Amino acid sequence: MKLLFIEHKTNSSKTLNTRLKREGYVVDSIHDGEIGLELALLGSYDLIVLDSFLPMINGLNFIKELRAHDIAAPILVLHTNNDIKFMINCLDAGADDYLLKPFSLEVFLARLRALSRRIDKDYIDNELIVAGLVLNTLKCRVAKGNSVIKLSAKETLLLETLMRNYGNVVTKERIFERLWGANSVIEFANVDLYICYLRKKIGASTIKTVRNIGYYLEQTK
Repeated sequence: MKLLFIEHKTNSSKTLNTRLKREGYVVDSIHDGEIGLELALLGSYDLIVLDSFLPMINGLNFIKELRAHDIAAPILVLHTNNDIKFMINCLDAGADDYLLKPFSLEVFLARLRALSRRIDKDYIDNELIVAGLVLNTLKCRVAKGNSVIKLSAKETLLLETLMRNYGNVVTKERIFERLWGANSVIEFANVDLYICYLRKKIGASTIKTVRNIGYYLEQTK
């Protein structure tokens, strides 16, 4: 399991890194908030451990930025004082758990194991297999044959809608409501635009058009 560990104190993180690697984690350890954010936004980490006080960017803004970019990796926040309001704000912004410093190493590892179990469950609950495609809605990825393709959040939602209605035509109106909501001011032509984006990624022949009505999925070859 790949873990991104972002903490500003080098000495304490060295001890944790050593134990994490011994426990089987692949760890990238960063001591700069902005660099850590750039790495986290790549979406390649299974878990993120985040110090609430970082140079250049604070933990709360870090969490908000990640969730705004649809990065779903569980986040464990390390905090130095019992500031209830701050911890609530972090959890409401998208953090999954927090731990007060100083903490027991064994408790820290137990929290990570709990988050890891949640990842495994989410992977099962959020995997959809239809028409030769394997979509993971949590990680915004679709597998087709031997290829794994990264999707945007909107592309994921669009493909999920088509997959859950496999065998039926999904109208443009229904797609629009699913992606943007019935009262959105977004132009209706964006439906065709996102179909185009998705076709480029999973293959033009996979999504069929019913003129003036909508779209449906066809079994991939």
